[in-house]
Amino acid sequence: MDPYSQLDELHRSLEKMTNTVAQLENDILDALKENTELKVENQLLREKINKLSQTVPDAKKRQPGLESLRSIYKSGYHICNMYYGSHREAGNDCIFCLDILDNFVNAKERKQGGKHAKAK
Repeated sequence: MDPYSQLDELHRSLEKMTNTVAQLENDILDALKENTELKVENQLLREKINKLSQTVPDAKKRQPGLESLRSIYKSGYHICNMYYGSHREAGNDCIFCLDILDNFVNAKERKQGGKHAKAK
């Protein structure tokens, strides 16, 4: 191959590489712009969540486990350590599961200095 052809091929290769670099720069700028927008949106959403969580009653904020257990129990599954996860027969309550739910509520009231703690 003659030197002129080699130089021409090198020139085309450099043009192609320059175009690729320019496209990569544009892609990176787009990604950085999107990332910045998402960071701002994320911060705004966190602020909204913080404001909303401050307005939620304290009892609900402190008792997510109780609500989860109630939900599992109401959907027909045991939450007691003896039968945990097994299906309850329709309409049959489990005294062990109910005892756990009752103790959960009583423990919450004792911590808050509630009615049951004073009565007992």
